[in-house]
Amino acid sequence: MTFVIRPARPVDAPGILAADLDAGRTAPADAARFAASIGAAVADPARLVVVAEAQGDANAGGGVGVVGWAKTHHWDYDDGPALAGHYLGGVTVRPDFRRLGVAAELTGARMAWIWERADRAWFVVNAQNAASLALHRKWGFLEVARGPGFHTVTFDGGEGVLLQAARPLS
Repeated sequence: MTFVIRPARPVDAPGILAADLDAGRTAPADAARFAASIGAAVADPARLVVVAEAQGDANAGGGVGVVGWAKTHHWDYDDGPALAGHYLGGVTVRPDFRRLGVAAELTGARMAWIWERADRAWFVVNAQNAASLALHRKWGFLEVARGPGFHTVTFDGGEGVLLQAARPLS
């Protein structure tokens, strides 16, 4: 099975919501708020929302539409060690499509987009999220600071890590 990674369009909002619900990241009671937030992110030219669609045999999941999605944020002000700039948001992949490289492809698309706009990229994650930390090492992310939160991201029951990557010289 292959995946097509592309910028999200407004019509993708229901598929993004379905993927988030399937992954257990959004509660059904929060669906309307989530859909509105995604719609705003898709429409914001300072951000990128990307989706992954499965391509292939419908019996192997090719007909499910959006199987994953990810976004960026742009902060125009510093928050302590978390400087203004482009930040990677979370990656969500439907459970049946995990460990197939979808998250890496979504991250690669966002990093390429950021590198067209900035010399560095930022990322925050719970310190206990070893899978996410390992994934982002591929792009050269290095730890800058730890704390209970950066910008609007807080880490209930854990510590957050702020990481930065510099655009590769080529």
